[in-house]
Amino acid sequence: MELLESWMSTASSFVWGVPMLILLVGTGLYLTIRLKGMQFWAMGHALKLIFSKDEKSEGDISQFAALMTALAATVGIGNIVGVATAITMGGPGAVFWMWVTGLVGMATKYSEAVLAVKYREKGENGFKGGPMYYLSKGLNMPKLGMIFAFFAVIASFGIGNMTQSNAVASALFSQFQTPTWLTGSVLLIITAIVILGGIKSIGKTTSFLIPIMIAMYLTTALLILILNFDKVPGAFALIFNHAFSPFAATGGFVGAAVAAAIRFGIARGVFSNESGLGSAPIAAAAAKTNDPVKQALVSMTQTFIDTLIVCTMTAVIILMAPIWLEGNGAGDLTLKSFQYFLGDTGSFIVLIATVLFAYSTILGWSYYGERSFEFLFGDKSIKLYRVVFIAFVMVGAMMELRFVWNFSDLANGLMAIPNLIALLLLSKVITAETNRYFKENYNT
Repeated sequence: MELLESWMSTASSFVWGVPMLILLVGTGLYLTIRLKGMQFWAMGHALKLIFSKDEKSEGDISQFAALMTALAATVGIGNIVGVATAITMGGPGAVFWMWVTGLVGMATKYSEAVLAVKYREKGENGFKGGPMYYLSKGLNMPKLGMIFAFFAVIASFGIGNMTQSNAVASALFSQFQTPTWLTGSVLLIITAIVILGGIKSIGKTTSFLIPIMIAMYLTTALLILILNFDKVPGAFALIFNHAFSPFAATGGFVGAAVAAAIRFGIARGVFSNESGLGSAPIAAAAAKTNDPVKQALVSMTQTFIDTLIVCTMTAVIILMAPIWLEGNGAGDLTLKSFQYFLGDTGSFIVLIATVLFAYSTILGWSYYGERSFEFLFGDKSIKLYRVVFIAFVMVGAMMELRFVWNFSDLANGLMAIPNLIALLLLSKVITAETNRYFKENYNT
């Protein structure tokens, strides 16, 4: 097992090296330029579209439900443990690089959704789309589409399954000494109840669960920020000061170089918002919409909510509390930081958020993996995938966290490469669709 962990860690470090970071941020920056910075000037319009309905349009779920399914997959452990990991491994400056991935990632997320809806297909199990379809139909590269789908299936068991159940099991064991097998069993049962009902069941559950859990977490975080407003400027100063300069070792914190800040900031940012991975457009393709750009604008708000709001609040609270300087592990850092300001109430809120965020992520990613598995093996393979996916919820709850995180990082990187290639090669299509939409609606 140690040999496997070592190999996984080495492979993950290689995949997430400088070339991958340049490709991810570079693609987002390139799309931002081609789209004339639309994530800035079109955000107001995008937010209004979240609650619009295209009931007469074809699709399986509403635009809101598609967004909630995508948010379910992204607003997860990455917002709690992922942010803490970025800070413990890369220092305060890592948060700045998370923001960078969020800002340029909004253009990436928008572009993914445009292509997903444009090239989607209607099958026996509803509408299906995503990178595997726009690689096959848009670029006539079906083999590359299969490669993406293969990596997406693998990733669904890492970022979308084992990482989440592991975090829940670890949190409950740490707080209540709940046996990991018991946590895994309960998660397995409640996951099966929803997943076996397909995308409509997932969309219905996430549409109810996501707004409540995000509101609960953000309300608590906002309360801490308001009650301790004098500490907020200092936290932001740490982020900006160490985005381009190393953070020296102090107390229990071992210090962090700028390279570490960049690497872990971008890696954890991508883990959180998934921009560039090609996962979220799979949910976007199921939306009831008559225009690719409409759903893409809605999808773009996902990265804004996830990284620039939820992750930022988590990071600022961590940096306001002195806990992160004491050498605490990432797994408990967010919980202890909330506890520092609100006592047991704070730790309880984070614990509940961890459980709900993780559970919702499992639901969202089950759909991503299912559609990818269906692309590879046909419509009748879905039941097999669901059964295996549900079983791995238990496996993840009982595994070592380090192995699961390295596995997730590796799978994410391998999954992103074919998707980013498609975005770059189909950028003209994305631009053309965008220009058409705004010309038709605003004569711009």
